[in-house]
Amino acid sequence: MPLNPDSPLATLMATLPRAGKVEWIGLRPARDEAMIATGTVEATAGAGLVGDRYKGGSGKRGITLIQAEHLPAIAALAQRPDLTPALLRRNVVVSGIPLIALKQRRFRIGTAIFEGTEECDPCSRMEDALGPGGYNAMRGHGGLCARIVEGGTFGLGDALEAL
Repeated sequence: MPLNPDSPLATLMATLPRAGKVEWIGLRPARDEAMIATGTVEATAGAGLVGDRYKGGSGKRGITLIQAEHLPAIAALAQRPDLTPALLRRNVVVSGIPLIALKQRRFRIGTAIFEGTEECDPCSRMEDALGPGGYNAMRGHGGLCARIVEGGTFGLGDALEAL
């Protein structure tokens, strides 16, 4: 059942402490290839990020985001002090904003507009990337999938603002 937009809970859920900030951007050019870090990226509406293997897909997972604040928790749970964003197979690391609050909401990064579609649950490849227990280390910390509503570009240091 949809939440009544005039309810006190809806008001609480719509109130965010501040904008987020893009800390890392990565693209995976093909299946089973390593992520490539980049400083800027172009997002294509209804598709994905230019240079990423998911470009041209359903659009529901046009971009994946993960919270920078969750990286230390994942590193501790996986016993991986050497954890890098590239290991986690997400396109964008964002700090300063609770990504789960953007589920079913629109937000802007740079000149592009996105809509959070669902939580980005870990996949079985986390066992290879992080070692035994890597899948469970990421549960609850996997981030957010989003579709690209309006294409544009964004880069490191850009703000992520809820609309």
